[in-house]
Amino acid sequence: MWITCLQENLSRGLGVVGRAVATRATLPVTQNVLLTTDQSRLKLTATNLEIAISTWIGAQIDHEGSVTIPARLLTEFVNQLPDEKIEIDLVDSPKGVALECARFKASMNGTDAEEFPPIPTVNDGTTVTVPADVLRGAIERVAFAAATEDSRPVLTGIKVELTGNKLTLAAADGFRLGVETVELATEVEEDMGFIVPARTMQEVQRLIGDRASDVTITVTEPASQVLFKISDNEYEVEIVSQLVQGAFPDYEKLIPASAGTTATVKLQDFLQATRAASIFARDGSGIVRLIVSPGEDGGPGKVKVESRAEEIGDNEGEFDATIDGDEAKVAFDSRYLLDVLGVLGNGTVTLETTTPSSPGVIRATDRDGYTHVVMPMFVQW
Repeated sequence: MWITCLQENLSRGLGVVGRAVATRATLPVTQNVLLTTDQSRLKLTATNLEIAISTWIGAQIDHEGSVTIPARLLTEFVNQLPDEKIEIDLVDSPKGVALECARFKASMNGTDAEEFPPIPTVNDGTTVTVPADVLRGAIERVAFAAATEDSRPVLTGIKVELTGNKLTLAAADGFRLGVETVELATEVEEDMGFIVPARTMQEVQRLIGDRASDVTITVTEPASQVLFKISDNEYEVEIVSQLVQGAFPDYEKLIPASAGTTATVKLQDFLQATRAASIFARDGSGIVRLIVSPGEDGGPGKVKVESRAEEIGDNEGEFDATIDGDEAKVAFDSRYLLDVLGVLGNGTVTLETTTPSSPGVIRATDRDGYTHVVMPMFVQW
């Protein structure tokens, strides 16, 4: 016998690395998962050549060895097994494994581990430790603003800046910008900035889950690769990714320095009105119109959210607001509003506007370090 492990642990480990398995592979072995023994544990690794994810699970090791097995086949079969011990044996000809669990048996053909792409190691470089919940929240509130098309590769990444004891994440796709700055417990040895693919950051967010451990980030010198290490008791995951090369836009210049009108509103009121308007906006180029009106004689102001589609009809929603400034009108893409409002939780937010052709700025009043900029839509008022 090669190794023995619990079905639950192997299933969980395969689920962790599964998102890094290549779906359309020019190199067929990248559709496999690498199984190898490592310091009395079983190490699982998958890569699509852009990102590599490794995790370790407890196992009884009879002897050292390694093999790659088709990831989909192994994962689907293991997930159907009972919650019992799985005995796995290496088979030399053809190269593969034989599995046995309770009254289930299977043999799977694989390939030699030497055919698996070498996984980059990030041993030397600048390292910083970030609380897991802080990093997870920042990624959630920023990553969706990154571009999904590769026409400008630099915009498919998230700019990460480390300055003193502050960590800043920024993402933009040309129509919106999300920025969050958080404080760290310790200062970094040297200031630095790099661009991580948004897909990598979203995987980091997913793998952090609800775990309260810290995340260690290591960047090579020169900045070409980044390693995220997540560990908590028996849970250990490493994500290695190539960095995006290029110059990220000077996002600070995209944030308006002042606002003519500021509306402070309950987030849920704003979100509900936008969701209702988006139903009609689907057939009206996605446009929702916002009219911000100050109150009269010291009374509360209001924000009106409208949408219309020529062949379907129109919609209007209204909610109270605290207004600082004059009446303002601006139109946005409903999807962009829903995206940002959907990640801010509860509480209140501020909407800052100046003219119908100026960007709108949304901030969460309970989150000083967060700023979201949305470009306006041009409409006939």
